[in-house]
Formats: sequence, C-alpha cells, structure tokens
Amino acid sequence: MSDEHELDPAEGETLFYESGGAWWVVAIGPVLCLTVFIMEIFGGGKLHWPALLVFGLLIGGFSLVQVYAARAHVSVRLTEGTLRQGAQTIRLDEIEEIFPENHGSEHAKWESAPALGELSAVPRRRSGVGVKLVGGRLAQAWARDVHHFRSELQQAHQAVQMGLGPKRRDTDTPD
Repeated sequence: MSDEHELDPAEGETLFYESGGAWWVVAIGPVLCLTVFIMEIFGGGKLHWPALLVFGLLIGGFSLVQVYAARAHVSVRLTEGTLRQGAQTIRLDEIEEIFPENHGSEHAKWESAPALGELSAVPRRRSGVGVKLVGGRLAQAWARDVHHFRSELQQAHQAVQMGLGPKRRDTDTPD
C-alpha cells in the first residue's frame, strides 16, 4: 500500500480518497520530445537532440512540481474519524452539520463559505459540500467526485455522531 492509504488506528479505514494529481502527467513532455527526436531520425533532417533534451527536462520538471503541489494541496482523504483536505485535517466530530446539495435557483449561504484546506476557494474541477463546524463557522469540503464524497462523508459523520468511531483493529495476539 502507498502512504496515502496507510491506516492510522485513530483515524480508521479510508472511505474516500482522491490524490489531487497523477504522476503519469510528468511523462507527457519528455515523451513528446522523444517522439519529435524519433521523427527527426527517420525524417533525415538535422537532429536537435540537445534542445529536445533540455525541453524534455524543463517540461518534465515543471510537471513534476505541479503534480507534487496538487498531491499536497488538492488531495482528499476521508477516514472513519477524520477528513483531510489538502494540508488541513479535521476530526469528523468537529463537523456539526452537513448541508444538503443545493438544487434551487437561490444561492445557499454555505456556497460562499471558505474552502477547507489552505486554499482560498474550492479548487478547479471540484465541487463543494457545505458543512457547519462546531462553533458555527461555515465551510466547504470539496472533491472531484462530489456525489460519492458527499455520501461517504454523511455516512461517516452519522456514525461518529452515533458514537461509532473507527473500528478497532486488534494487532496483539492473545497469549
């Protein structure tokens, strides 16, 4: 298992996970440069391998930084006891209420609330889920697959409210 999915006994099992960025994107620039180089070989023209190598490294390097940042700041992990949005993690018992999806034409108050995490707004290509935190502050949890996320968040939140915390996993064997 990768680090993103490792279990912390206090948090419980992972119920929903989005990485925020895929590592395969890093290969796009270098693969395109390699394709151009192969076309130059078979085309019989001048080979521009130094320039293609530099461009491949630059594009790959920028992509690497972008994917790393996306995985750090736009990832979502919901467990039986916590919700991590980017670099911010909150316990599910810190959520007082999860608002229903807004199907009306009127703007719901939670839709203008700040996003959870260190971002100023809900990230692009993600949708918000309105939550009221203990203390009355409104916020937006968010995910790309918002319908699945909302369902899992509501079930996990309800379980925590009912006192059904993370499942205990016995790692000790009886003597």
